Amino acid sequence: MHTFVTVLHIAAAVFLILVVLLQSGKGAAMGAVFGSGSSQTMFGSSGAGNFLTKLTTIAAIVFMITSLSLATVLSSKKQDSVINEVEETTTIPTQPAQDNSKK
Repeated sequence: MHTFVTVLHIAAAVFLILVVLLQSGKGAAMGAVFGSGSSQTMFGSSGAGNFLTKLTTIAAIVFMITSLSLATVLSSKKQDSVINEVEETTTIPTQPAQDNSKK
C-alpha cells in the first residue's frame, strides 16, 4: 500500500508540473490581439483554460490527498532507535592511570 501511494504521489507531482507548464500566462492573450498568436482552437473556442484548470485542480487534489496519506502512514509506524540496541560498554576506571615517564 505504501509503495502504491508513493508511486501515485510522484505521478501526481509530475502531472501537476506538466499541466501547470502547459497553461498559458495571463499576458499571452495580448499577443493574439495583434495577430501574432494563435487562438488555441485545439480545446474548443474558449481555449484550453477551462480544461487545463480542471486538470490542475484534480491533480492538486490527488497530490494533497497522497501527501496527507503518506504523512499519516509514516507517522503511525513504530520508530525504533539505534540507542536501544547499543549495549552499555563504557567502563569507568576506579584508579587513575599511573604515569611511568618520570623515571
